[in-house]
Amino acid sequence: MSDKDHATVAVTGVTGALGGRVAARLADHGVPQLLVGRSPDRMPELPGAQRRGPAAYADAADMRRALDGASTLILISGHRTGRRLEEHATAVEAAIAVGVGRVLYVSLVGAAPTATYLNARDQWLTEQFLAGTGIRHTVLRAGFYAATPAALANEELVVSGPAPTGRAAFVTHEDIADVITAVAIEDGPRSEHDGATLEITGPDALTLDEAVTRIAAATGRPYRYEPATLEEAFARRWRLGMSGEQIETWISWYQAIERGEVSVVTDVVPRLTGSPATPISNAACGGPRRTPPGVPLS
Repeated sequence: MSDKDHATVAVTGVTGALGGRVAARLADHGVPQLLVGRSPDRMPELPGAQRRGPAAYADAADMRRALDGASTLILISGHRTGRRLEEHATAVEAAIAVGVGRVLYVSLVGAAPTATYLNARDQWLTEQFLAGTGIRHTVLRAGFYAATPAALANEELVVSGPAPTGRAAFVTHEDIADVITAVAIEDGPRSEHDGATLEITGPDALTLDEAVTRIAAATGRPYRYEPATLEEAFARRWRLGMSGEQIETWISWYQAIERGEVSVVTDVVPRLTGSPATPISNAACGGPRRTPPGVPLS
């Protein structure tokens, strides 16, 4: 199929690290896009792309206006608000109302109704809602970001948390965006990935000590991991002024690793992109933040 034959794709979250990468890749493929979000003035300028909004997931009327004309919706999960399922459902129903025929939903590896990582519970709920609508859809479960461990480091470059032995297959934003793009450009009335759940992971399941050690070697900076008890993890975050909800979410991220809920390694990246998954040592790792984030990955 030539570029000019591509149907229009609506992309949400384009002001973020993942959505922005997806939109840029689709533009490179000549795919016409609707960039959808709450802040059109912050959206990138891309060839073949229209800025649509302001449109929040929870506003059905605005979402219908923003999605009008799209054939596929790439729905990148919103922030955890306590009503994330309802917000996602409103966005999907708006898409259906204006004739969108397919939804690609970006979820999380480990999504389950009783997942340890709190964000993964909302993702599972959205997956179930989406399956019940009858619309063509693909669930793309992203692993924990390869950039997160370094971003969690304190000013002394120490990553500290309660996950001494568990493993995670950290994956780059770039690999996730490549997989989403590959599925999005599968135009036509059917796709081999309709109804599928694709788990997008890095090439290795690493302990945090292994991951941080590789980041240190790759960056030449003395990052190191120090295990902590749950009590120590709570006390440290409380002293930093984090809210109870932030602390709970932050600790649950580490505990999901410790309990093996994000340790799966799949062939999705090489199978869909034709290139091997990027090891964490090759990932771009940012410097430490003064206050480590309460929500490492939404």
